[in-house]
Amino acid sequence: MFSLKNQFNPIKPLENANCDPQISDDKLKITHLINKTTHCGITCHNDLELLKDGKITFESIFEAIEGAKEHIHLQYYIFEDGELADKLLDIFERKVANNVTIRLLYDGIGSYSLSKKYLKKLKDIGVETAQFLPFKFGRFLASLNYRNHRKIIVIDNKIGFTGGINISDKYLRGDQALGKWHDTHLKIEGEAVDFLNRLFVTDWFLASGKKVDASNFKIHAIHKRKTSLQIVPSGPDDDFDVMEQVYFSIINSSQKYLYIVNPYIIPNHAILQALMTAALSGVDVRILMSTTTDIKLVDWCVRAYFESYLKAGIKIYLYADGFLHSKVMLCDDEIASIGTANLDNRSLQQNYEAQVFVYDSDLCKRMKSDFLKDCEKSLILNDYNKYKERPWIQKLIQGFAKLLSPLL
Repeated sequence: MFSLKNQFNPIKPLENANCDPQISDDKLKITHLINKTTHCGITCHNDLELLKDGKITFESIFEAIEGAKEHIHLQYYIFEDGELADKLLDIFERKVANNVTIRLLYDGIGSYSLSKKYLKKLKDIGVETAQFLPFKFGRFLASLNYRNHRKIIVIDNKIGFTGGINISDKYLRGDQALGKWHDTHLKIEGEAVDFLNRLFVTDWFLASGKKVDASNFKIHAIHKRKTSLQIVPSGPDDDFDVMEQVYFSIINSSQKYLYIVNPYIIPNHAILQALMTAALSGVDVRILMSTTTDIKLVDWCVRAYFESYLKAGIKIYLYADGFLHSKVMLCDDEIASIGTANLDNRSLQQNYEAQVFVYDSDLCKRMKSDFLKDCEKSLILNDYNKYKERPWIQKLIQGFAKLLSPLL
């Protein structure tokens, strides 16, 4: 088993003695858990912008990249040829000509379709590229299992982007099978960007073998508007299953509501019991997902848990207007979680992920309002007795898929 920690890990806690997020004691324990297991402390001097869907997100990304003066770091699970990639190439050529250093890290499996022709163009204009764990038959299981699912952009250590959106034209035009792709992204300005940059630098070293001195990056704090957040990396080399522990703790801390948007909810025993316990104790637990996913086997497995949800009183909303790819969790107007991690074993234990946990009541309320509006446009499943009478062939297929859930 390879490990980032054993080779090079520049991520260190920042000192924030005056950082006091306005959250309840139960939620404050979660921040301590994150700090203890990942050494990622709370940063308070940040400005946050919520970005919904591809058009708005990429407009913001392109504007920020155009303003780069020193460096641009990009890391993506899926980076595909197309309109977005070509526009980035044009911008990169201008920025490299102005002595901006550009590094692009892409996943070997997620970006398997990225053409050699495009990579050569990047190299020719001076962009440094690295592939995270390229697929090799000699290390088949490692290549297949340990994927880098992060989506990160950092400009001059001053502006950062992360969330669920990949570099793929389906975010502009959708696709024939699923329609429009919906997703959630974040633009971050402030001291938290340094965490994103150090995370990139760590992954860059593992993929390329080249060190970047993160100590030279200036930390830019925002003092006009202070948003408290933690950026939480997780991966198979963690001492603890960090993302699983944090999700588990948030679910258990919920008192009023727990709202989840996620296309790939395949809970392990601990997460399933936590969700059911919260609902049975009176918490308003709702799950919002699309009517179908982009992988049929995964869709069957996701639906295999519907009966357990409904029996415990969890409400399920099926969104028909396109594909919801967001990975969002909202809890009690105190915590909003946005990032790359799904609620399945692959994200919780095997993938390298990055999730942002925001402690901001205004953002939580805004996202809750959007969530409830989407619920109004969705088909609700809340009748356990009716659902359990579904055709036996569906039960058989879903039961078979459920057996494969630890692998999905």
